[in-house]
Amino acid sequence: MNLIFLIAQREYWTRVRKKSFLITTVLIPVLMFGAIGLFTYIASKSEEKNHIVIVDESGFFKGKIDSSNATFHISYATQAQKETNEQFLERTKGDILMHIYPKTAINTTDSVVMFKDGGVSLNAQDFINEELNRINRIQLMEEAGINKIQIDSINQSDVHIKSYDLKNNKETHSEVAMSIGYFMGILIYFVILVYGTGVMRGVMEEKTNRIAEVIISSVKPFQLMMGKILGIAMVGLTQFSIWFILMIGLNMVAALFMVDTNSLAAAGDLQQQLQNHPSEFANFMNIVKEQNWLLIGACFIIYFLGGYFVYAALFAAVGSLVNEDPQEAQQMTIPVTMPIIFAFIIMGASIKDPNSSLSIFGSLFPLTSPIVMMARIPYGVPSWQIILSILLLFGGFVGTTWISAKIYRTGILMYGKKPSWKEVFKWMRRS
Repeated sequence: MNLIFLIAQREYWTRVRKKSFLITTVLIPVLMFGAIGLFTYIASKSEEKNHIVIVDESGFFKGKIDSSNATFHISYATQAQKETNEQFLERTKGDILMHIYPKTAINTTDSVVMFKDGGVSLNAQDFINEELNRINRIQLMEEAGINKIQIDSINQSDVHIKSYDLKNNKETHSEVAMSIGYFMGILIYFVILVYGTGVMRGVMEEKTNRIAEVIISSVKPFQLMMGKILGIAMVGLTQFSIWFILMIGLNMVAALFMVDTNSLAAAGDLQQQLQNHPSEFANFMNIVKEQNWLLIGACFIIYFLGGYFVYAALFAAVGSLVNEDPQEAQQMTIPVTMPIIFAFIIMGASIKDPNSSLSIFGSLFPLTSPIVMMARIPYGVPSWQIILSILLLFGGFVGTTWISAKIYRTGILMYGKKPSWKEVFKWMRRS
């Protein structure tokens, strides 16, 4: 056991002291915040409008399309008989031409046609489609004898639905759970791939450099494999801890820079508006804060370690089979990465229906549970399923480690020959 921890310690310090570790650990959070800040700044400063020029032959929509939209500027004009679309847009200084044919053609194919150099964006199409349908519905209701006050009342009479957990009578929020579930599941997915392949590359380097021959003269192959797995696991936890601290620090710094000392009065007015009309984003953030982050955080650490240990052992076995050919490594990793891809697919189905049979199976099966269960936990999972999933996960770790150790102890010393799968299965059957 002492030898395993010595190897783990060596692996940990070797990787942590590398410049690449320090650069990526510090740079990734900074780049993330920088990208978010840049996108936010560009979005806030982007005031350029697309000018939509409407030729309304029907006269039905003229003056009724919403002109207060921040993205589109609306104007109406008449196109000369021999004037081309390009000439018309150049004369009216427009970006998009929308041609509405006479009222007799409304509700028929090609009753409204749009033109733009390079093609009309989906955003512009959605805006126009929504506006024209809104105006048409209002007209139809007025023709049916429904006055404008009634129409406005109908349009504002949305049904608000609240959902509750039957057991604890606590309100549930599927949208928030879906967002958190996607984020946690994808994070675990990348963690397993990145750090699992890191173990494989480390084993391949030691094998190709013949370092493994020297080390195995002092320790057993199993001890070498477990030491490497534990060492890289500690590297991952260190990196996540630093990222967490940096995220909090950068968030505090960003909040300070977001304060505009020259606009305190405007900020006061904005605060009053937010109190009177709470935004959807503010409500979303309040719901996020109410989540059981203690359970989510604890499960993340458990499933991070469990999933990593399961796949790191398999990746270590694959690394011991590979010599120096990168294509050989890619071929060998396919059987290991396929369950991770299946887990990602099941995760998508689990977020839509977290209590389906497929979701429960995926959250209990050791090769898929780290990703699927982390996607289900924000929805509320019975305690017995979480406990059983963790027990099966670490039972799967014992099984994969036992199998991988049999492959590793032979493969790590085999050079110059690519072993066949038949030989690998023979190594696994050996006592």
